[in-house]
Amino acid sequence: MIAQMTSPRKPRVLAIAEAANPEWVSVPLVGWSLATALREVAEVHIVTQVRNRDAFIRAGQVEGRDFTAIDSEAFARPLWKLAEVLRMGEGKGWTMVQAVNALSYPYFEQLVWKAFGPGIRNHAWDLVHRITPLSPTVASPLAGRCARAGVPFVLGPLNGGVPWPKGFDAERRREREWLSYLRGAYKAMPGRGATLRSASAILAGSQHTASEIPARYRDKLIYLPENGIDPTRFNKRAAPEPGALRAAFVGRMVPYKGPDMLLEAAAPLLRDGRMTLEMVGDGPLRASLEARAAALGVTQAVTFHGWLDHHEVQDVLCRCHLLPFPSIREFGGGVVLEAMALGVVPMIVDYAGPGELVTEGTGFKLPCSDRPGIISAFAAALEALAADPAPLPAMAQAARERVHARFTWAQKAAQVAQVYEWIAQGRPGKPPAFP
Repeated sequence: MIAQMTSPRKPRVLAIAEAANPEWVSVPLVGWSLATALREVAEVHIVTQVRNRDAFIRAGQVEGRDFTAIDSEAFARPLWKLAEVLRMGEGKGWTMVQAVNALSYPYFEQLVWKAFGPGIRNHAWDLVHRITPLSPTVASPLAGRCARAGVPFVLGPLNGGVPWPKGFDAERRREREWLSYLRGAYKAMPGRGATLRSASAILAGSQHTASEIPARYRDKLIYLPENGIDPTRFNKRAAPEPGALRAAFVGRMVPYKGPDMLLEAAAPLLRDGRMTLEMVGDGPLRASLEARAAALGVTQAVTFHGWLDHHEVQDVLCRCHLLPFPSIREFGGGVVLEAMALGVVPMIVDYAGPGELVTEGTGFKLPCSDRPGIISAFAAALEALAADPAPLPAMAQAARERVHARFTWAQKAAQVAQVYEWIAQGRPGKPPAFP
């Protein structure tokens, strides 16, 4: 029988966040941000991988009291090195990395159970919440063990696996995403069904991931976008100087994020001084992008910054009106929320994560077509804004309001608290919904 959380005290939550690190970006930052934000609504002890220990301590966390670091390096390190070889290039072959992680991760949970299993069986925790890995391909042996112990298990947010759009097979190959052609096979892997069946609630970080959850589990499926923003990290407000349209691209310079498409689309405006472009980030495309900027005759209007820390990224964005971001396979879109939080208007491809974050009046959503179509759409939209930037201030304000009202980590924690309460009440009716 499931343990009920009927007292007014905060629920006691064992938060599993194998990837959680305040000093990194992407999934580790999501894991850290959500796990720590939950402390406002629950008594949380975080379980993470030992590689994150020093960052936790530097952030003021006390080992043993606030968190436990699990040393699974004996198994994880050699498999990570194997993944680095198989991905065939830094920053590429992400599906291969996830496949190898799916093999190594169960050992981490085995060690978690060894350390916390007795406490779970004795109901020292009201529920167990696995926050990361985000990938829906990674099964959780803990889910079944918690179910047998009568302790609710929350899974997610899960996200990933967005299909490559038609017309971008060349980019897919350049990303070394050979394994993505077979990704659907994970649905038949041992452990997936047991994980979903044993979970008391499943959080889906995107509509695509939600669509991959079998219908028989939809009565406990909750859509909750994975990304959020920390107002203390993004606490400024954009104030671009009048004159030329000022834009910034922020992200890894890899084929699927489309920085080369943006450069082509913006070239006419950059050449004649009607637009400037800040390129923040690094990656395998950077050298070719710099060469292309020279060939297009736009170097005077484009600045390649390389990697910057988040304070510097914020400063660059605050000089801009616009974040043109033509990524064609973005699972979450955290950079879009960060720009919106500062009052920088996003211009995105209406596909996957960013398409679910940007609404009418808060940004520009352009159709996801083939490469020439996206370049043409961005070129036309940028041309229109350069000619008439009047819509931008109102959109910037609406974007800020949307993010600060619904996408802070504190808001996320409050939403997850509603899920915890729904479980505590015996999951009456439909699960909570967050518009």
